[in-house]
Amino acid sequence: MAAIDDVAKSDSAQPTLAELTSVFARIGCLSFGGPAAQIAMMHRAVVEEKRWLSEERFLHALNYCMLLPGPEAQQLATYIGWLTHGTRGGVISGLLFILPGLVVITILSAAYALWQETTWLAGLFFGLKAAVLAIVVEAVIRLSKKTLKSGFLCLVAATAFVALFIFSVPFPVVVLAAASAGFLNARRTGVTTAPTDLTDLHAPPSPGRAIMSLIGWIIVWQLPLLILWAFSAPDGLTSLFSFFSKMALVTFGGAYAVLAYVAQVGVEQYGWLKPGEMLDGLALAETTPGPLVLVLSFVGFLTGFREASGVVGGVLGALLVAWATFVPSFIFIFAGAPYIERLRGNRILSGALSAITAAIVGVILNLAIWFGLHVLFREVGKVELVPSLGLELALPVWASLDPVAAVLFVLSAVLLFRMKLGMMPVLGICAAAGLAVRLAALM
Repeated sequence: MAAIDDVAKSDSAQPTLAELTSVFARIGCLSFGGPAAQIAMMHRAVVEEKRWLSEERFLHALNYCMLLPGPEAQQLATYIGWLTHGTRGGVISGLLFILPGLVVITILSAAYALWQETTWLAGLFFGLKAAVLAIVVEAVIRLSKKTLKSGFLCLVAATAFVALFIFSVPFPVVVLAAASAGFLNARRTGVTTAPTDLTDLHAPPSPGRAIMSLIGWIIVWQLPLLILWAFSAPDGLTSLFSFFSKMALVTFGGAYAVLAYVAQVGVEQYGWLKPGEMLDGLALAETTPGPLVLVLSFVGFLTGFREASGVVGGVLGALLVAWATFVPSFIFIFAGAPYIERLRGNRILSGALSAITAAIVGVILNLAIWFGLHVLFREVGKVELVPSLGLELALPVWASLDPVAAVLFVLSAVLLFRMKLGMMPVLGICAAAGLAVRLAALM
């Protein structure tokens, strides 16, 4: 299988493969809080602390990943690895981003399938979530300062936030609208924010090599299906892999865009799940590191557990779903990134991409508020703004404020903003504090 290994020189410091592995192993183990927190962690690690990439290079990669189906944070991790060490670096960083969460969700799924009891997990990552919230807030502030450099871009960010938070406009619509607005504005005014670090563009990619690489990765992606057919595996496992292979190509807008559909199909059409089990799986996924779509491996585990009789079948089901879901993300990066890198010199397209970046500020702000509401409050309700249009606004039940979570959040913010501590010390301190509080409550 041919691979695209056109590696760009680093914008500042070229990491060794060992350094790349170490950083993404750490991020993979601590990537709680959904895409906003995960993108914030990567930005802090590779732009602010390690200085492997410039701000422009990071945002250019993020723009592309936001346009793709699937988990954008995992695709961004793969893109960063590819920029620094080619296909090998992309595979390492992309895998390390998801493997810790996959291992954890598989273990928790086994516990759920065997005992149907997961309430003991509620306090496991209590302190970490409060710290991650502070990291997300910091990311919004940093990106706002570095991205919103004109009134037009501020307007795009504000519009994206309102569209998502109040009107619940689908994420792909927001991104495409921002790109169109940026493109038209660039053509109208002739003013763009073309990248300034163009001294290290990739060599022109070879179309023939790209096609061979694409074919090779598609074969790798669908190889488990051939193995299942060859060994006459239970129909449930074959249907599982086929279904999630199709889902991987249409999962625009992140996990929440597809979870309701998967739950409906899994319960009503295939009978993989019992009513309510998807919510239990989502609760598990929200307490584990990695992309939220790892909840789909929970569906795979329960299906394998029931179809293939036991924990071994469950593990096989979880791995099949993860393979079907995440391998396409590697394909999108390795096949498309070389061409996306060439577009960094196109001023009109840079105008469109800069508008996408501004919209992403609004997206991350929306995610940060959603995450903050669920970290700081035990109950979050909804208020109807325009009942006839179905417009709702999420508001917390103020009496349900968790004072311990609030204190840990403030502590995290002080450590990050005032004392300028690194991400790891802040996460460690808050994790220890949250664990101590939970243990004290049990005494």
